[in-house]
Amino acid sequence: MLLKAEELPSKDQDSNSDSKDAKQENKHVQGFYQEQPITKQVVIQNSATVSVTKCFKTAKNLLYLETDLPGEVVVHWGVCRDDAKNWEISAGPYPPETTVFKNRALRTLLQPKDGGDGCSGLFTLGKEFIGFLFVLKLNENTWLKCKENDFYIPLSSSISFPAQPGQRQFEGVPVSEKTEEANQEVSQVPYTDDIINEIRNLVHDISSEKSRQTKTKEAQESILHEIEKLAAEAYSIFRTSIPTSTEEAVSESEPQETPTKICSGTGTGFEILLQGFNWESNKSGRWYMELKEKALEISSLGFTVIWLPPPTESVSPEGYMPKDLYNLNSRYGNIDELKDLVRSLHEVGLKILGDAVLNHRCAHYQNQNGVWNIFGGRLNWDDRAIVADDPHFQGRGNKSSGDSFHAAPNIDHSQEFVRKDLKEWLCWLRDEIGYDGWRLDFVRGFWGGYVKDYIDATEPYFAVGEYWDSLSYTYGEMDHNQDAHRQRIIDWINATNGAAGAFDVTTKGILHSALERCEYWRLSDQKGKPPGVVGWWPSRAVTFIENHDTGSTQGHWRFPYGKEMQGYAYILTHPGTPAVFYDHIFSHYQSEIASLISLRNRKKVQCRSTVEITKAERDVYAAIVDEKVAMKIGPGHYEPPSESQRWVLAVEGKDYKVWEAS
Repeated sequence: MLLKAEELPSKDQDSNSDSKDAKQENKHVQGFYQEQPITKQVVIQNSATVSVTKCFKTAKNLLYLETDLPGEVVVHWGVCRDDAKNWEISAGPYPPETTVFKNRALRTLLQPKDGGDGCSGLFTLGKEFIGFLFVLKLNENTWLKCKENDFYIPLSSSISFPAQPGQRQFEGVPVSEKTEEANQEVSQVPYTDDIINEIRNLVHDISSEKSRQTKTKEAQESILHEIEKLAAEAYSIFRTSIPTSTEEAVSESEPQETPTKICSGTGTGFEILLQGFNWESNKSGRWYMELKEKALEISSLGFTVIWLPPPTESVSPEGYMPKDLYNLNSRYGNIDELKDLVRSLHEVGLKILGDAVLNHRCAHYQNQNGVWNIFGGRLNWDDRAIVADDPHFQGRGNKSSGDSFHAAPNIDHSQEFVRKDLKEWLCWLRDEIGYDGWRLDFVRGFWGGYVKDYIDATEPYFAVGEYWDSLSYTYGEMDHNQDAHRQRIIDWINATNGAAGAFDVTTKGILHSALERCEYWRLSDQKGKPPGVVGWWPSRAVTFIENHDTGSTQGHWRFPYGKEMQGYAYILTHPGTPAVFYDHIFSHYQSEIASLISLRNRKKVQCRSTVEITKAERDVYAAIVDEKVAMKIGPGHYEPPSESQRWVLAVEGKDYKVWEAS
């Protein structure tokens, strides 16, 4: 207890004080402390667990920290090189929500785990460090240490252990620091890409060292699919499981004879997609039958997947203003013709994507205010199915989880009855029509977590979302750095838990500027990787140069005229899943595109292929893919190196060449 001076008895009040007190009457009493004994001690049982996995190929360490402490927990951390345990700041990449503290340490806000039971974080640490040091911060005045010392995690082995052996209880240590002005933001880096590469290397190392003779390529691919599903959460956090791969998980006692496992929503990795319509395809009224006649030709050109137009009754003839979702009599044909088309495409080995418009739906009836927000048909929703923050349609649902599509009522996917009905509808389309997967329209309008729910319910072979927004420009000129743009697409994919891919709008936009302005240096980012989504998460990037919106008769964002084959030479030789537009394959470009598809299939280039950019200059871009395919686009000169490989020219055209290793 601290007593202030004015609360003490004054000299006048104490006139009977003795001479000893009188001698001290001029002293100003400031107060005193009186400590009280602890009346009750409560032991709180919380834990922090750390796992360390070393990648034998790069020697980097993947460290995963999780704790069941409630609330927001900040880990104040650093690394050390020797037993002196002096704190250092490691090089990036850093987890999200990381700041630098006084150039001496790093602070990372741990991310909540699924289910709300604690939080966790994932750290990539260089091979030169031998230890990881940290303390936990609960608030501005409370830090958790281990008996007044920093927690220390050795990085010399790949084991899982409590943060301090034998010590799972923490001691609260009040600390007073003024840190706001000392903190500086750490720029975000493509964290997901680095984690995926580390995990991929880890799987490759274990497979190579422990099971080279017994592990088939198909089984390795299957494991890679599963680990990439975990890596989908790496940008924000590994929320549900510790990302470790044990020898038992990878090694098999007998060779695997099963084919490559299909990862729901992402196919096998060798897909080549055709958009099977354009903006005018509805006008004949018999598009399904016209496309059926081309089924064998499409298959023989080397395509494996075809994307069909929206099948439902629609206010607009193109199908993107759906009304009665269960009415499949559209301007493209009736339900029987659609089934006939799907059967014919399946017979020639093609997979079929249905165009699912889930963001919005046109109403059948008006409410008492004359607003069209009452639905009919089998899904006779009322205005509770419409988001509340679009003033045009007076919805009574919750606020939207994305951007509004103002031409029609935006559906509120947070409503359980809406999600239930949409899952039933998608399953009905899969079973009744025979769709193998989905192209998802305008996914900017609703949270990617709802997409995960729909994909989990329907288990598609392949799914791709249209997340289309503007690239970054300064004074009308496209910025070289488009990391923010592709990060938004990555974030959406991540929200789906990696269960769906997305169209690589970033790559299309950069190709526009590079080809139009003869600025091929744009095709390499600051780290020497492809600058689009394909450079960060190739297995989820669906690359394209044109579609029914950007080209055709709409022409919202048409690819540079006369340079289409340079675009196809890029996407058909690079990782990612390439998509070809209907108008291009059925044009004078057909033979050139077919040759590129044939080369891609022949050399087994796939969505996870490796790419080495060998030239990115003003007038030429060149790359080598999987050490099996070399390519260049642009008017400048390039020849692939011949020291260790013999190259044969396979395809060439105006301002592009592609070679294959002989």
